[in-house]
Amino acid sequence: MQAALQPPSGRQQPGNSVGPLRLLSSAPKLTHKESIMEVYIFFLFAITLLPGIAANVHHVKSFLDHTAYLSCYFPNSQKNDIKNIIVFWQKDTGEVVHEVFLGQEIHDHLSPKYINRTKMDMDKWTLQLLNVRIVDEGQYKCIIMHMDKGPKKIIHESECLLHITANYSQPVIAQLHSGEPKPNENLNLSCSSSGGYPEPKQMIWLISSENITDRLIRHMDVLQDAVTKLYNVTSKLNIPVPTNTLTNISCLLHLGEQQGSLISVPLVIEIQAEEIEPVKVNFFGPLIAVILLITLLLGFLILKNRNISSTNQSVSLAV
Repeated sequence: MQAALQPPSGRQQPGNSVGPLRLLSSAPKLTHKESIMEVYIFFLFAITLLPGIAANVHHVKSFLDHTAYLSCYFPNSQKNDIKNIIVFWQKDTGEVVHEVFLGQEIHDHLSPKYINRTKMDMDKWTLQLLNVRIVDEGQYKCIIMHMDKGPKKIIHESECLLHITANYSQPVIAQLHSGEPKPNENLNLSCSSSGGYPEPKQMIWLISSENITDRLIRHMDVLQDAVTKLYNVTSKLNIPVPTNTLTNISCLLHLGEQQGSLISVPLVIEIQAEEIEPVKVNFFGPLIAVILLITLLLGFLILKNRNISSTNQSVSLAV
């Protein structure tokens, strides 16, 4: 496959060279920097013309500001000497992340944002990416070439898909109205969580009372910071104030199948309805009125009986 490669049009190929580039042994006049540049051109040219090389994609996860470990997954079964090995790491954006040229790390072609942020463990063929950021997320390609007494050839290629995770803060419930909630009013709440990545799936409100839990899904506002790329999320709830029962209200932030969920500290509501006091007033008021009316009637009857008795006595005396 390698012998089928041809150099770009217009490029002179010396008679004693094999493959697209000259052998190091046949180019004594090239400086070290020119040799690196030539290898770099070969690398770009080769990955363009050799898309058929099998590349397994390995998923790698790392936390924000931690170190990501990207492996070439190169077994080196032939026990190749690293002094005959060239290793290129490149991001899917085309940026060169790391270079090892014949056993030495080279920084000539690195993207500025990766300078002093990478280390290569040649024993484990693993690249360490330090202090990872959200913008580092993406696909990385490892290309390994061999150049010992023969044409430069790619002997291994692999890809890593880097996923970055940043922990969200525990959701917090806040009341959007002042004062204590009262019966026959609405309860206005918000639930917020911040500083996380990737974007969460949804926020669910849990309302529990008397061994029954209702799940309410409300709209979730999502804001992403333009610099850090981290997310802040908020959801709002508006319900009638629960009365005459102990009620726990929580919010559950669902991050995804891999990340799990976060739940807030529950808000406890225990309010008695105010209908009892008016019932007492309405009951005792008419009762007192009835008692007064009965008293007046009894008084009237007593006075009437006394008047009748007095009249009868007067009539008896006159006779």
